Amino acid sequence: MRTQPSWDPAAYSRFGEQRSRPFADLVAQVRADAPDLVVDLGCGNGPATLTLGELWPEARIVGVDAAESMLEAARALDTGDRVEWVQADLKDWDPASLGEAPDVIVTNSTLQWVPGHLDLLPTWVEALTPGGWLALQVPNNFDAPSHALMRETAATHARANELLAALDLPAVGEPKTYLTFLSRLGTRVDAWETVYSHVLDPDGESDDPVLDWVSSTGLRPVLDILPEGEERDAFLKPYAAALREAYPRTEVGVVFPFRRVFAVARKATS
Repeated sequence: MRTQPSWDPAAYSRFGEQRSRPFADLVAQVRADAPDLVVDLGCGNGPATLTLGELWPEARIVGVDAAESMLEAARALDTGDRVEWVQADLKDWDPASLGEAPDVIVTNSTLQWVPGHLDLLPTWVEALTPGGWLALQVPNNFDAPSHALMRETAATHARANELLAALDLPAVGEPKTYLTFLSRLGTRVDAWETVYSHVLDPDGESDDPVLDWVSSTGLRPVLDILPEGEERDAFLKPYAAALREAYPRTEVGVVFPFRRVFAVARKATS
């Protein structure tokens, strides 16, 4: 049975500016005027969730995440106690626990970790107030060199079976997938994709900026299996070398294309 990977809030926040961009682009398409309750499912270490309170200052804001380490970082960041931070696995989270119907549900870069996440969407849409909004974003770069090389390196490792099983992540949909599915739930849907060209390490401070990026996200299942030392080095050295070749340094830094899929659905008003 697959478990959630461990999370390092400090490592995750290292590329905070780049990671915050898709969240902002997603929420910009939510046209809720004065919501009473806004929920961020998969809130992580909190900075993006706190922007919801700035956008809707009168709203009750709830952030939900499965990782206690991330929630601890979020609570520390939330010095004004603006957000209610809740620990829950999204597969088990019950909207009724909120005590009232949410006007907006946002889930950003989270559902790729949740097997069968499409099955959760009907419950979330049903929980919304009439005219409420569901906004989601998932990365869809699993065929990019960063991830393809991860699997290729895992296949040559002494613990290949364990590593490949850990990297066999739940599938995410194309924009059409979410558009069609959410439309069948009686919502009006806008779905799209964006390929961000992130410029990593423009000052040349790291030999392996792409490795630094994936080490806080997609590589976590591998790092959870391989202890520090020879086993981990046997993976990281060839993988880092392959990443440097796939993502060479340019005059502006290391350019790291990253594809993401978005969908924003509005529930009927009656």
